[in-house]
Amino acid sequence: MISEQAWADAELIWDFHQMHHEPRPCSVAVGLGSHDLGVADTTVDLYQRGMAPLIVFTGATSPTTHARMPRGEAVHYRERALEMGVPSENVLVEPNARNTGENIRLVRALLEDAGRLVESVLLVSKPYEERRAYATARKLWPEVEVVSASTPMTLNEYVDSIGDSKLVIDMLVGALQRLELYPQQGFMIQMPVPAPVFAAYQRLCDGGFIGRLVATPRS
Repeated sequence: MISEQAWADAELIWDFHQMHHEPRPCSVAVGLGSHDLGVADTTVDLYQRGMAPLIVFTGATSPTTHARMPRGEAVHYRERALEMGVPSENVLVEPNARNTGENIRLVRALLEDAGRLVESVLLVSKPYEERRAYATARKLWPEVEVVSASTPMTLNEYVDSIGDSKLVIDMLVGALQRLELYPQQGFMIQMPVPAPVFAAYQRLCDGGFIGRLVATPRS
């Protein structure tokens, strides 16, 4: 049972992870692969609304997606887009990336090799990965404008879709930890975390929501 305080803290972090950008037309829509086919659906919806003339899906497989997406996340996303009516020539696939940094670097290289001029990217991710994806893209693809997007939904709705509130809060906490750690490792730009959000993160860590934290070197 999630306490009232823990849920309030999770909602604060959930809101912080989203960039709250207004979708607008961009050179390309990039859907970041994951277990969540909703990312593909949202990318297609934005394409069909005229927000990008081209889609690139990126992602290999991971331990959490291998069984569900054996041909690779990006390939399954592309198949979903074709089922939803996107012409095949307007959906490119980058099938090798295994983390967010590789997503950005390999998509950038793919588009450069294809001779595509990219001035802006509509970057579509899971809702709680928006800020992390944005910070990574700004570090690794600094010359383009990045507009973040995800499926519009509340934390309650996302938990219902996953079916495990503890797992979801673990993921929120893990994503915030990476916002603190990864700029020091050169993986993303620094994204300042407001004091109330960091305090919520610390309370959740103290409350045992640590399943998605990465190990840090001992001082």
